[in-house]
Amino acid sequence: MPAVTHLLNEPGGRGPIVAVSDYVRAWPDLISRWVPGGSWRSLGTDGFGRSDTREALRRFFEVDAESVAMAVMAELARCGRIAPERAAAAAQELGLDSEAPFSLTH
Repeated sequence: MPAVTHLLNEPGGRGPIVAVSDYVRAWPDLISRWVPGGSWRSLGTDGFGRSDTREALRRFFEVDAESVAMAVMAELARCGRIAPERAAAAAQELGLDSEAPFSLTH
């Protein structure tokens, strides 16, 4: 049994999984087949030719701390663990732009 499967089968190891990379989403997706459960969302910097600060690029591709928190809220809402309205309110509280190209709030 792969270590990731074993660890996520431990008590408290289940829940929405949000895997994040400063590289393309395909990178964290490599382990998704060994992750138990049905809730998986990967975030990554799918794109090229962009030049800016790391902070700005992380915000653009939604892999910064606020966007990761929003991804977790979105997955919790999708799984029915929190009300969708709570996830929508979190986007505003976190200062996220719902019209951004890669927005999780779409």
